[in-house]
Amino acid sequence: MSDSQFRTPPIDVTPPAPPPLPQSRKPDMANSALQRFIGGPPTAVLLRLLFVSLIVGALLVWLDIRPFEIFNALQRFVKRLWTMGWDAVREVAQYVLAGAVIVLPVWLLMRLFNMRGAK
Repeated sequence: MSDSQFRTPPIDVTPPAPPPLPQSRKPDMANSALQRFIGGPPTAVLLRLLFVSLIVGALLVWLDIRPFEIFNALQRFVKRLWTMGWDAVREVAQYVLAGAVIVLPVWLLMRLFNMRGAK
């Protein structure tokens, strides 16, 4: 008798294939694009927005800030920028330059130190 007669066949240890998923109706392209844009199902997003609006509204009322005051302040701000004309652009440019004098050297130093530590 040879050794090959008494050998057992190798055991298959691979798991069985999962059953196929039931075929469901594919969502409409417009619906999925809308869900991607707003961040989820429309009803869930609406409920979240209502809840957050309630909390923010309560905070604003507690701080005695009314929505119309916010709109009026925004309107006054835009009107003041419009009447300032190029002075507003010049003023903003001065702010940017003043900030850049501090931000750019700090950023450059951080980049240099990060490059030195990476080697």
